Amino acid sequence: MRIIFAGTPEPAVPSLQRFIDSPRHEVVAVLTRPDAVAGRGRKVTRSPVGRLADEHDIPVLTPRRPTEPEFIEQLTALAPDCCPVVAYGALLPQQVLDIPRFGWINLHFSLLPAWRGAAPVQAAIDAGDEITGASTFQIEAGLDTGPIFGVVTEKIAVTDTAGVLLERLAVSGAHLLETTLDGVEDGTLQAVPQPTDGVSYAPKVAVEAGRIRWDMPALAISRQIRAVTPAPGAFTEIGGARVKLGPVEMVEEVLPPRTIEVRKSGVFVGTATTAVRLNQVQPQGKRMMAALDWARGARLQPGAVVE
Repeated sequence: MRIIFAGTPEPAVPSLQRFIDSPRHEVVAVLTRPDAVAGRGRKVTRSPVGRLADEHDIPVLTPRRPTEPEFIEQLTALAPDCCPVVAYGALLPQQVLDIPRFGWINLHFSLLPAWRGAAPVQAAIDAGDEITGASTFQIEAGLDTGPIFGVVTEKIAVTDTAGVLLERLAVSGAHLLETTLDGVEDGTLQAVPQPTDGVSYAPKVAVEAGRIRWDMPALAISRQIRAVTPAPGAFTEIGGARVKLGPVEMVEEVLPPRTIEVRKSGVFVGTATTAVRLNQVQPQGKRMMAALDWARGARLQPGAVVE
C-alpha cells in the first residue's frame, strides 16, 4: 500500500517507524507541521516525525495550511492509497480527505467517543479515569467523530504522568494503526459508527492549566500535576516567584491549605484535604532539583504559603 504518513510530535514516531519497517507499506512521503522555533536556544527545529523521515530519505511535505493549492497538487500527484495520521496538528479539508482511495485513518489516544480533541491523555488523567486506550478511525469533517476500526486499552497507573502514559500508548497504538491499515487493504476490517453516548472533549492544554489549585483535595492536585507533566508543566508561586513542580506524594497528615512546612523528612504543602509531599522542584532559570535542596536554598520563612 502506498501511504503518506501525517504526524508531528514524538508520540507519532513509533507509528511512522512501523510503516517504514513494514514490507506491506511504502511510505512515499511524510506530512508534518512546518519547522518551528523551539528550545532555550530558540532555534528553528524540524518536527520529530520530519527528522525520522529525513533519516530515511523520505520526502517531507510541510505546508503552512493543508488547503494550499500547491500541497493539494503534490498530494494528488503522489497518489497515496491511504494516509495514516497521528497527531498531525491541523484540520484537513474535504478536498484533501477525498484524495486517497482508502481515505485518512487517524490514531487517537483515547477510547472514543471519550476525550475527543487535542489532549485526551491529559484529560483522562486529570479526570481520574482508571482505563484509557487508543482508537483508529476514519477521518471525516467532524472533530474525531468518524467511524472506528479498532481499539487497544491501557490501565492508568496511579503514578502515570501524561508523558509516561503517552509513551506506552504511542507504542501499542502504532501496532493498532498498522494492523488497521492491513485489515482495510485486505477488506477484512470495517469501521463502525461511534456510540452517541459517552462523548467528552479534551481541548488543548493551556499553560495556565498547570497552575496548581491548592484549594482542591490532595488527590485532585496529584492528578492535575501528573496530567500536565511534562508539558506544559505544573507550577505555583512562592514569595512572588514562579516554581515548577514534579508529581507529588499524598500523605495522611493535615496542614492548613497553602501552608508550606520544611522538615528533615521533606517539604509538605497543605491542601483542602490532606497534605502533599513535594518531590522535585524547578525554580525559574534552574534545573529540577530535590525539594529539600530547593527549600534549604530558598530559606523559606515560617508561615510561608503557596499562591
